[in-house]
Amino acid sequence: MRILFLGDVMGRAGRAAITGRLAQLRADWKLDFVVVNGENATSGMGLSGAHAKALLDAGADCLTLGDHAFDQKDMLQYIESEPRIIRPLNFSKSAPGKGARLFDVKGRKILVAQALGQVFMKRPFDDPFSALEGALKTLGGQAAVRIIDIHAEATSEKMAVGHFCDGRASLVVGTHTHVPTGDAMILPGGTGYMTDAGMCGDYNSVIGMDKVEPLRRFITGMPKDRFNPATGEATLSGVMVETDDQTGKARTITPIREGGRLQTSTP
Repeated sequence: MRILFLGDVMGRAGRAAITGRLAQLRADWKLDFVVVNGENATSGMGLSGAHAKALLDAGADCLTLGDHAFDQKDMLQYIESEPRIIRPLNFSKSAPGKGARLFDVKGRKILVAQALGQVFMKRPFDDPFSALEGALKTLGGQAAVRIIDIHAEATSEKMAVGHFCDGRASLVVGTHTHVPTGDAMILPGGTGYMTDAGMCGDYNSVIGMDKVEPLRRFITGMPKDRFNPATGEATLSGVMVETDDQTGKARTITPIREGGRLQTSTP
């Protein structure tokens, strides 16, 4: 199967890139399943129900969230009625929605699960390793393909999750830091891995935000205005993996930089 994972959608520019380009990419690249991290799609902070619908209508099969999962308050209700949205497994136990789900694709099942890292994160979250272990044990055996989104700050923690899931997941990919890493590889056990997928947003920015206010704060140490997402042409950033039909392991893994400022060759 050909699976595309796209990193954090950042504001209006990121949404426009998804809605304007994803349908054609699905056809051109013969994609079977598309996962999009949408947790910054609404004003750079969270995901609204309306914007979630737009991303799904544009061709995403599943949306993952992150530490900003419920910054947009209507997501508290919307996620209960939309099973294609996944919030982190180790979020608050009282949080609505699910952290792992099975999807039916061409008669085969795909597991998508997400966990939050603990290192350098602003809020204390439960252990991501035990959360992922539970999902892989309860649902992984039913799935032909298993996709893990590790939403974390520390590259070391993301790498540890990759090795922890090696041989049991088809793809482990990091999100959250908005900067694509150059380490896409297949781990020894057959799991495709990339430390961070990057963002779908305007890279003429500071991790997707208009440069003026972040620069001011770095230089002066004083806030003045709120952060606002940059609005230039967005690059779609992520990773594509092709899995073996018999084992579910990764056969190939390809970083994706489509359009905008980080254009690379396409599959």
